[in-house]
Parts: sequence; structure tokens; C-alpha cells
Amino acid sequence: MDFNFSDDQQQLRDAVAKWVEKGYGFERRRSIEAAGGFSREAWDELAELGLGGLYIPEDDGGLGMGPVEGMVVMEELGRGIVLEPLAQSLIAGAVLAGHADEDTRDNWLPRIAGGQALVVLAYQERKARYRLDICEAEATKDGDTYRLSGTKSLVPAGDGADAFIVPAQLDGKIALFLVPRSEDGVAARGYGTQDGSRAAEVVFDQAAATLVAPDGLPALEHAVDIGIAATCAEGVGAMDKTLALTVEYMNTRKQFGTAIANFQALRHRVADMKMQLELARSMSYYAALKLNAPAAERRQAMARAKYQLGVSMRFVGQNSVQLHGGIGVTDEYIGSHYFRKLTQLEMVFGDSLHHLGEVSSRMQESAGVFA
Repeated sequence: MDFNFSDDQQQLRDAVAKWVEKGYGFERRRSIEAAGGFSREAWDELAELGLGGLYIPEDDGGLGMGPVEGMVVMEELGRGIVLEPLAQSLIAGAVLAGHADEDTRDNWLPRIAGGQALVVLAYQERKARYRLDICEAEATKDGDTYRLSGTKSLVPAGDGADAFIVPAQLDGKIALFLVPRSEDGVAARGYGTQDGSRAAEVVFDQAAATLVAPDGLPALEHAVDIGIAATCAEGVGAMDKTLALTVEYMNTRKQFGTAIANFQALRHRVADMKMQLELARSMSYYAALKLNAPAAERRQAMARAKYQLGVSMRFVGQNSVQLHGGIGVTDEYIGSHYFRKLTQLEMVFGDSLHHLGEVSSRMQESAGVFA
């Protein structure tokens, strides 16, 4: 199998890497974090690169690209620990393009692709514990529209989003809805998160909603799987930069008159970090390549990838801090921000223990010596 990137994919990577290097330096990131964790100006710059429409068909104003291009972009954003939630636009574009009616597509997809509308997935509830089939939000038919009530937690950039994709119970099963934030009955309380980005608790109280998918659970699973693949790629980019920072520090930090990079025991730990990074990279490729597979195969692949990424991110982040010493956790040093990002990414779209359980449950038919 050829794992080389095409010229177009490499050009896309170079364009995003250039923006991260030139336009999203550490000081700008810190200023965005201090201002709340989300910058509409930076979001517009991402839109100018066409990234909001990465998964949106060309007929709807997007680029019509696929999972590998998404992986390439998210890796570079991970290297810059970019706070703006581009993965949410990938999710929204794919879900609306694949499930929404023509009017909804025409109304929202060009605006998502152009960056005029930030649409985010609002699916987590306090009792769900990462399970997608547990949903207490409810929707009812009200003439030609629907009314949705419920509370969703940890909604990315929820108090700055223009609309939400929301799962809710409808006639005894989960359906997927689109709810503009401007609707009466929508209230968002924003807060900063551990990695410096922004999230919100969003309360819907009989808010007007547009039905996107009556059979919403398969659509929700696909949306989350897109998020998992994006998170895996973002984690690889963040780990890549974390390792580079650690090696650079070890080559400059001296102890007993010599750079600590010369100590064999520490070199072995860096080698272990590199091994974990490459394991994660291969599983991120695996996730991207399986994103358009049949649902059962795709779900199993995403659980495997996210589990390995969780293990790798924890290992690389913690070892980086230990090899740096005290400076590794100071706010002034960029390495601490990578550690925070990796720590939070492990929890996004299901933590390592959750996905270990998912992997195990999907292996029951083949488990055991006599299977």
C-alpha cells in the first residue's frame, strides 16, 4: 500500500503549516486564550484557506475533499495547538451534506464552507458517559417545525456558535436536529477549558429545530467518528511538536557539564516517546482510511485508533514534562500548553478506558483460543 501523499495533499499541508507558523504563533495563541479561547478573526483566516468546506461537496460551495485531506489539515493544526474547533466544521459539513434536506443544505453548507457560520455538534449529556445511545433531550412535532428541550454539556465554542447539531428523542428513538443559536429558548453559558479553548453548557427550552435525520443514531455515530479521526490527527501533530521541543531542550540543558541528551537513560526515554508517536501516527492513518468504511467496521476502527492515541498522548505528554523538569509545567513555556492539549485530547470523543471497552465489546465473536 502506498502511504505517500499526493502533490495536492502536500500543497494543502504546506499551506496550513505556513499559516500556523506565520499567523498563529505562541503569543497570538496566548492572547486568544486570555480573551476567552476562541477568535472569530482566526476562524475567518481558516475559512479563507477553504478549510471550513473541506468535507462539503463542490456543488455546495466546499472543496469536496476526503478523510486523508482532513487528517493532513488536522495534523498541522495540532502542531500549532490551534484553539479554533475546525473539526466541528468537518463534522457539520459531512452530516448536513449526507443527511439534511435540500433547503437546509442550501441555507447552511455555503455559509459553513465560507466561514460565515460556525455549526457545532452538541451531543454530550451528564448521564451519558460517552455513550451515544443515551439521550434525555426531547423533541416534539409542532406544526411544520419541531420543538426541542434538553441540556448539552461541553459544546465546543458553544456560546460563539451560530447553530448546533443536536440529538434528541423523537417518537421513542434518537433523531438529529439543527438548532440556530439565535432561536428563542436557546441559552449558552461559556467557559474556558483545560487546553485554553472554549466550551459551553447549552440549554434548549422548546427551541425551534429543523429535522436533519429521523434515524439519528447512525448519523450521530458517523459524526462522532469524524471527530475521532480528526482528534487522532490533531494528537499526532501535537505529539510531533512535543517530541521536537523535548529533544531541543535536552540538547541545550546541561547537567554535570554536558547536555542531558548525552545521558543514555534519557535517550532511551526519548526513543520510547518516538515509538509511541509512530504507533499513534499509524493508527491515525488507519482511522482516516476507515472513515468511509461500513458502519460496524468504521466504529471498530475508530475505537482502536482512539485507544492507541489516548495511550500515546498520555505517554508522550507525561514523559515530556518529566524530561523538562519544572519548566515543563510553567505557563510561560510553550511545552506546558502542548501537555495540556494532549491531556484534554485523550478525553475528547471518549477517553481511553471507554474505547478499550468498545474494542473489547466488538471482539467478542473472535475472542478466545477456540474462536
